Amino acid sequence: MELTILSETSNPLLHRKDVSFIVTHSGATPTRTEVRNNLSAQLNKNSNEVIIRKLKTQFGTRKTIGDAKIYETSDFAKQIELDHIQLRNQSSSQEESPISTEEE
Repeated sequence: MELTILSETSNPLLHRKDVSFIVTHSGATPTRTEVRNNLSAQLNKNSNEVIIRKLKTQFGTRKTIGDAKIYETSDFAKQIELDHIQLRNQSSSQEESPISTEEE
Protein backbone atom coordinates (compact mmCIF):
# COMPACT_ATOMS: atom_id res chain seq x y z
CA MET A 1 0.00 0.00 0.00
CA GLU A 2 1.44 3.35 -1.07
CA LEU A 3 -0.03 6.57 0.31
CA THR A 4 0.55 9.90 -1.47
CA ILE A 5 -0.63 13.22 -0.02
CA LEU A 6 -2.27 15.39 -2.68
CA SER A 7 -3.01 18.52 -0.64
CA GLU A 8 -2.66 19.73 2.92
CA THR A 9 -4.53 22.76 4.27
CA SER A 10 -4.07 24.28 7.71
CA ASN A 11 -7.18 25.12 9.73
CA PRO A 12 -5.94 26.94 12.87
CA LEU A 13 -9.44 27.81 14.12
CA LEU A 14 -10.26 24.12 14.58
CA HIS A 15 -6.68 23.12 15.52
CA ARG A 16 -6.31 20.73 12.59
CA LYS A 17 -4.98 20.13 9.09
CA ASP A 18 -7.23 18.94 6.27
CA VAL A 19 -5.44 16.38 4.10
CA SER A 20 -6.44 14.86 0.75
CA PHE A 21 -4.59 11.71 -0.28
CA ILE A 22 -4.54 8.82 -2.70
CA VAL A 23 -3.78 5.22 -1.78
CA THR A 24 -2.46 2.83 -4.42
CA HIS A 25 -3.05 -0.76 -3.34
CA SER A 26 -2.98 -4.27 -4.67
CA GLY A 27 -5.78 -6.60 -3.72
CA ALA A 28 -8.70 -5.46 -1.62
CA THR A 29 -9.36 -1.88 -0.56
CA PRO A 30 -7.44 -1.19 2.67
CA THR A 31 -9.40 -0.70 5.87
CA ARG A 32 -9.76 2.67 7.59
CA THR A 33 -7.46 1.43 10.35
CA GLU A 34 -4.70 0.51 7.90
CA VAL A 35 -4.96 3.86 6.10
CA ARG A 36 -5.11 5.74 9.40
CA ASN A 37 -1.99 4.01 10.75
CA ASN A 38 -0.10 4.55 7.50
CA LEU A 39 -1.07 8.24 7.35
CA SER A 40 -0.20 8.85 11.01
CA ALA A 41 3.20 7.22 10.53
CA GLN A 42 3.88 9.34 7.44
CA LEU A 43 2.95 12.58 9.27
CA ASN A 44 4.63 11.61 12.58
CA LYS A 45 1.36 11.90 14.52
CA ASN A 46 -0.45 9.65 16.97
CA SER A 47 -3.19 7.59 15.31
CA ASN A 48 -5.74 9.00 17.80
CA GLU A 49 -5.19 12.44 16.25
CA VAL A 50 -6.01 11.24 12.71
CA ILE A 51 -9.65 11.00 11.58
CA ILE A 52 -10.43 9.50 8.17
CA ARG A 53 -13.49 11.29 6.79
CA LYS A 54 -13.85 9.66 3.36
CA LEU A 55 -12.45 6.75 1.38
CA LYS A 56 -13.67 6.24 -2.18
CA THR A 57 -12.55 3.57 -4.63
CA GLN A 58 -13.78 3.63 -8.21
CA PHE A 59 -14.93 0.29 -9.56
CA GLY A 60 -12.17 -1.71 -11.22
CA THR A 61 -9.28 0.45 -10.05
CA ARG A 62 -6.58 -0.07 -7.45
CA LYS A 63 -6.61 3.53 -6.25
CA THR A 64 -8.54 4.97 -3.34
CA ILE A 65 -9.01 8.70 -2.83
CA GLY A 66 -9.60 9.94 0.69
CA ASP A 67 -9.88 12.90 3.03
CA ALA A 68 -8.60 13.09 6.59
CA LYS A 69 -8.46 15.55 9.46
CA ILE A 70 -5.21 15.70 11.44
CA TYR A 71 -5.78 17.28 14.86
CA GLU A 72 -3.14 18.82 17.14
CA THR A 73 -4.29 16.62 20.05
CA SER A 74 -6.73 13.76 20.46
CA ASP A 75 -8.80 15.95 22.82
CA PHE A 76 -9.55 18.39 19.98
CA ALA A 77 -10.58 15.45 17.79
CA LYS A 78 -13.00 14.19 20.44
CA GLN A 79 -14.52 17.64 20.96
CA ILE A 80 -15.00 18.54 17.30
CA GLU A 81 -15.75 15.31 15.42
CA LEU A 82 -19.24 13.81 15.40
CA ASP A 83 -19.86 10.63 17.38
CA HIS A 84 -20.53 8.40 14.36
CA ILE A 85 -17.30 9.56 12.70
CA GLN A 86 -15.35 8.73 15.88
CA LEU A 87 -16.94 5.27 16.00
CA ARG A 88 -16.10 4.71 12.35
CA ASN A 89 -12.44 5.51 13.05
CA GLN A 90 -12.00 3.23 16.05
CA SER A 91 -9.65 0.33 15.54
CA SER A 92 -11.07 -3.16 15.87
CA SER A 93 -9.22 -3.68 19.17
CA GLN A 94 -10.95 -0.63 20.68
CA GLU A 95 -14.44 -1.64 19.61
CA GLU A 96 -16.84 -2.96 22.14
CA SER A 97 -20.17 -4.47 21.28
CA PRO A 98 -22.72 -1.87 22.43
CA ILE A 99 -25.60 -4.06 21.28
CA SER A 100 -27.15 -6.13 24.01
CA THR A 101 -29.64 -8.90 23.38
CA GLU A 102 -32.78 -8.70 25.42
CA GLU A 103 -35.31 -11.48 25.64
CA GLU A 104 -38.94 -10.59 26.13
